[in-house]
Amino acid sequence: MSETPADKGAKAKAAAAEKKAKAQAGASKPRAPKPADYTPRMKERYVKSIRAKLKDEFKYTNEMQIPRLEKIVLNMGVGEATADSKKLTSAIDALTAIAGQKPVATKARKSIAAFKLREGMSIGAKVTLRKDQMYEFLDRLVTIALPRVKDFRGLNGKSFDGRGNYAMGIKEHIVFPEINYDQIDQIWGLDIVVCTTARTDDEAKALLKEFDFPFRN
Repeated sequence: MSETPADKGAKAKAAAAEKKAKAQAGASKPRAPKPADYTPRMKERYVKSIRAKLKDEFKYTNEMQIPRLEKIVLNMGVGEATADSKKLTSAIDALTAIAGQKPVATKARKSIAAFKLREGMSIGAKVTLRKDQMYEFLDRLVTIALPRVKDFRGLNGKSFDGRGNYAMGIKEHIVFPEINYDQIDQIWGLDIVVCTTARTDDEAKALLKEFDFPFRN
């Protein structure tokens, strides 16, 4: 018995759905588990050498005074999500790949008619990294991502907030090695805030310099 056009269409749809499911499964493949005694390279470096250097430089009398990294916050604004919700999904997937953990959607605090924005509408994504994931991201940022930035001339050494926190921006998220350029539909910008326990900007800058942050001033 010959197949009808409807049967052929149903088979084609089923094949396409199976292909899409396989592609998504491959894209979301979990990372290999780490050994029980695993320590991120940057964390080990901080414990073994950076702490001692900072203690000598600033003459700390108490170990608890030595600045340390507290958290790294990644934020991605997606203004296009007001017109196309798929843009937000795409941005969240990209941020998940970069951070290694699921971000949360950020919502508008108030309505703005000129931008077709309603209060509570999802317009971006953010994720907070701590502990080992924070050190792993920092390593990839300074050793791989920043050197791949087009016409990179160093980071602004004055972008501190007066309380030991540093903010920077990445114009193209494709500089991160986790992003496959051939599979993206749009290039997103990314804000990065590095929070430290430093009491002054000078102490925070000294800490980040030891982590190889390429400041130009």
